[in-house]
Amino acid sequence: MASVPERSFLSRITRRKTVEQVQEETRTSELKRTLGPWNLVFLGIGCIIGAGIFVRTGNAAALHAGPAVLISYAIAGIICAFAGLCYAELASTLPVSGSAYTYSYATIGEFCAWIMGALLLLEYGLAASVVAVGWSGYMVSLLGDLGIHIPAALTGPAGHHLQKDGVDVLVNGAPVVFAFNLPAFLVCAALAVLLCIGVSESAKFNNAIVAIKVTVLVAFILVGGFIILKNLPAYTHNWQPFIPEPTGKDGEFGWSGILRAASIVFFAYIGFEAVSTAGQEAKDPGKDMPFGIIGSLVACTLIYILVSIVMTLIVPYQSLNVPDPVAVAVDAFGPQWGWFAKTIKIGAIIGLTSVILVLMYGQTRIFYTMARDGLLPRVFSRVHPKFRTPWINTLLVGIIVALAAGFFDINSLGDMTSVGTLAAFAVVCLSVIWLRRTHPEIPRGYRVPF
Repeated sequence: MASVPERSFLSRITRRKTVEQVQEETRTSELKRTLGPWNLVFLGIGCIIGAGIFVRTGNAAALHAGPAVLISYAIAGIICAFAGLCYAELASTLPVSGSAYTYSYATIGEFCAWIMGALLLLEYGLAASVVAVGWSGYMVSLLGDLGIHIPAALTGPAGHHLQKDGVDVLVNGAPVVFAFNLPAFLVCAALAVLLCIGVSESAKFNNAIVAIKVTVLVAFILVGGFIILKNLPAYTHNWQPFIPEPTGKDGEFGWSGILRAASIVFFAYIGFEAVSTAGQEAKDPGKDMPFGIIGSLVACTLIYILVSIVMTLIVPYQSLNVPDPVAVAVDAFGPQWGWFAKTIKIGAIIGLTSVILVLMYGQTRIFYTMARDGLLPRVFSRVHPKFRTPWINTLLVGIIVALAAGFFDINSLGDMTSVGTLAAFAVVCLSVIWLRRTHPEIPRGYRVPF
C-alpha cells in the first residue's frame, strides 16, 4: 500500500498539459484580444531596447571588445535569433499566456512547469527591478541638472555607499550610506497601477514610448554619422586597432574579449520572448506572434550595431566605461549639441520606463496562467470586471518588483536575472524538438527552418 502514494506523487509531478488543453485555453480565454502584429513588434522593441544599449554597451567596449563590440552585438543577435525562432514556433503553436512556463508544462511536466514559473520570476520580475535601478540613476542625474535634489540616502540600494569615480563620497567625514532607492520603487508602483487599468491602454502608452525612444536613437545615429562622415580622417584613429591586442587576461580584448562582450550584451536582447506572453491577447497569434518576435529582434540588432559604430568612432572606447555611454558620445559632438545630450538622457529615462512596463506585463501573465492551472492560488487568475486584467496578481508583482528595486543593488539583481533567462531559453529549444516528435500533425503558424 505504501507504494501507491509514491506512484500518485510521481504521476502528479510528471503530469503534462495536453496540446489540446492549451489550445482550448486559447479559445476560452477571458483576456481581451487587442494586440495586432505591430503592437507585438513594439512590445518586443520596448522591452529589448533599454538598459543594454543605454548602459551595458560602454562597459563591454571599454573593458572587453573595444570598437569590435559591434561584432559582439552581431554574435549575440545571431544566438538570440536561434532561440527567437524556437519561441516563434511555439508561440504560433501554443498561443497562450505563460511563455516558457506553458511550453514546459506541455512537454516535460507539471513539476518542471512550477520550477520554470519560479525561474521566470527571476527573468521577468527581477529584470524589471534591474532596469528600474538604472532608470533611477538617469532620473536622479536629470533632476540634479534641473536643480532638484533627492536626499542621497534615498537613491540607492540599502547598505551600499554613495561613490564617485569608485571612491566613497564623504559628508562630515563619514561615507553616505543608502537606505532605500525611492525613485526605483515609485516607478514600479506607478507602472503596476497602469497595468491594472488595462493592457490596451498600456500598449498605447508603450507604443508612444517606443516611438520616442527609437526616434532618439535614430537621431543619435544620423547626427553622429553626419559629423563623422563630414570629417572622417579625424575619427578613424579611434578604430585603430579595431580589435585591440589582448592583455593576457581571459576576456580582455582580442577574440576572447569579443566573445566575453557578446555574453554581456547578450542580455541586452532579453525581452523578445516577452512577446510570447501575449499569446491570449494577440488578434491572430498564429501569424502575429512570429512577426512580433522576429521583427523586434531584427530591428533591435540593426539599431544596436549602428549605435555601436557611432559611439566607438566618435570617442575613444576607453572613455565609455560609464553608466551613460550614449550621453558621453553626444557630449563629443561639440558644445553646440548640449541640448541634444539632455534629450538623450530624457530618451534613456523614457526608454527604460517602457522596458519595466513590458517585463512586469510578462510576469503578470505568467502568474495568471499558473493560477489558472492550479499551481498558484486561484485568486491570482481573478480578472477585474471592468478593466479585464488580472489585477490582484498585477499588484503583487508590482510590490515584489518595487521592493527588490528599492533594496537590492543592480549587480545582484542582474546575476539572478541571468539564471532564469538561460533556463527559459534551454527549455523552449527542447520543447520545439519534443513537440515535433510527439505532435507532428498539429498546425503551426510558423516552423523553425532546418
